Amino acid sequence: MTAALATGHARAARLAYIGTMTEETPAAPLQGAALIADEVKRLPDAPGVYRMMGEDGEVLYVGKAKSLKKRVIQYAQGRFHTQRIAHMVHLTRSMEFVTTKTETEALLLEINLIKQLKPRFNVLLRDDKSFPEILIRRDHPSPQIRKHRGAHAIKGDYFGPFASAWAVNRTVNSLQKAFLLRSCSDSVFETRTRPCMLHQIKRCSAPCVDLVTPAEYDDLVEEAHDFLRGKSRAVMKRLSDEMTAAAEEMEFERAARLRDRIRALASVSQEQTINPETVDEADVFALHAEGGQACVQVFFFRAGQNWGNRAYFPRVASAIADGGEGEGGSEDPGDAAILDAFLGQFYESQAIPRLILLSHEAPNRELLAEAFSMKTGRKVEIATPQRGEKRELVAHALTNAREALGRKMAEGSAQSKLLAGVCEAFGLEASPERIEVYDNSHIMGTNAVGGMIVAGPEGFQKNQYRKFNIKSAELTPGDDYGMMREVLRRRFGRLVKEEEAGEPAVRPDLVLVDGGKGQLDAALEIMADLGVDDIAVVGVAKGPDRDAGLERFFIPGKEPFMLEPKSPVLYYLQRLRDEAHRFAIGSHRARRSAELKKNPLDEIDGVGPGRKRALLHAFGSARGVSRAAVADLAKVEGVSDQLAQRIHDHFRRS
Repeated sequence: MTAALATGHARAARLAYIGTMTEETPAAPLQGAALIADEVKRLPDAPGVYRMMGEDGEVLYVGKAKSLKKRVIQYAQGRFHTQRIAHMVHLTRSMEFVTTKTETEALLLEINLIKQLKPRFNVLLRDDKSFPEILIRRDHPSPQIRKHRGAHAIKGDYFGPFASAWAVNRTVNSLQKAFLLRSCSDSVFETRTRPCMLHQIKRCSAPCVDLVTPAEYDDLVEEAHDFLRGKSRAVMKRLSDEMTAAAEEMEFERAARLRDRIRALASVSQEQTINPETVDEADVFALHAEGGQACVQVFFFRAGQNWGNRAYFPRVASAIADGGEGEGGSEDPGDAAILDAFLGQFYESQAIPRLILLSHEAPNRELLAEAFSMKTGRKVEIATPQRGEKRELVAHALTNAREALGRKMAEGSAQSKLLAGVCEAFGLEASPERIEVYDNSHIMGTNAVGGMIVAGPEGFQKNQYRKFNIKSAELTPGDDYGMMREVLRRRFGRLVKEEEAGEPAVRPDLVLVDGGKGQLDAALEIMADLGVDDIAVVGVAKGPDRDAGLERFFIPGKEPFMLEPKSPVLYYLQRLRDEAHRFAIGSHRARRSAELKKNPLDEIDGVGPGRKRALLHAFGSARGVSRAAVADLAKVEGVSDQLAQRIHDHFRRS
């Protein structure tokens, strides 16, 4: 009896202890498929967007669904298309959800979130810079023609997109020869008293000094508008008829001018090759994927003309988490899903045409068409042509995509070998993924600028370049070591602050400074002060008489050394140094040019663009303003007696 009681008390004690342990020891947090399965219990059968989060809140993937419940539960069932998706599920530590009224709204929200958050398991468009366009401004009595990039905030007619700034500049130059439209700014236009050089070389009709009547200039503007809208044949025929009539009336000089204008228009038409007959306005997308990489080739057709093309290489190494959800037809669903994801991000910041032609049947084609129609307020068609001229356009784009990817993969292979050579030459632990190269540029210490360029496995990363206007007033003019210290302190000081704040920060694997031991010591001093001395730093000194091939390299703790004169690694390092030099000099020249163009009126408090324009118009130049009396200054519209006195005193102090 006693033994039985003792046994019962012991069992009760153990149960009590176990219960206590259960209360005090929290259960391990759910993660991966288990966490997703738990989240599904509370999800609605409604459209929306989901985010899969990893450690420290890192966004792994953003997806949209017609039914959140049905879509998300697939991740918890273990049936994955690729090992990458399984890895993504394994890394998931939390999820966030947003419900929407329609699947179209979910698609638009997904596109916005991908662009903002850049999740590593989504297809990412690496370059979303807007394309240049041609603008004919309509907010001035004498409309201006110019290159434009960005939002359509100015009243006028926009024509584009063009694939490159070079194509726009070439076309604008030809249109100036053909239609004699002004390209100068309003401030220059209003202060002209005689025709500029562009009029002398027959590229402007000089409306600024009334060498052409407003009605005649308006006719030129409308001709340019018609030509850019695709009525090129009608415009050229009209000019040809005028030339013939002028010749018959013995007005040979006027006939010669019309002949030159026709030639300029013909050059524009001939440069736009592969002009389709059945497509007036369309964008053509073709995708080629191979070896874990992809290329999307985009061709732009406007007004029945080919306005250029551009190749994109979206980040797709992390695969498609949706696995080509939707109907992919006979195409590889992975390729189709890449194109699908690319389209949404591409048109987040670009003008949307009426027709979009694709090489693959996009899984969300109808949904994308509906979303684009909502954004533009008109019908947008997305098609995968199977025959005819449209199919030929897609096939041509596909050939270009295949060739561009082949070139990039070949370049990448060579680049990897060069980086491996850099690793060996400088004794690094691994091939560098990010190399930062620094150089300074100045003239006797004036307008000093520091430049940073970035290179890696994909070549020069120009969107990562940075310039540093040297600001320190304590530097001795021409102190290259002091300039390098300032540049590196600002660059790596910011890096340290970002890391301390837990913000995304990018560390270089190798830093190259243009200079010998002195520059290297200056760099190492700053790196040590900031606590980032674990980054490899190398000094690159030019050879005697600045001869290429005789560079000496300085590494902490080692004797200076040279590489083999014909070494590919040496040529590569020379390219890096020359690119840094080019960028620093270009930044310096831009700063010096801005300094030369600086107007003294900009320094006077209370003189904004409007009053500055009025003063220049009244007195012809800043020098004329500086010589004016207070009474004369006060007569200018918008200039009060107090401001007139302030302007007068400013120039007397100077």
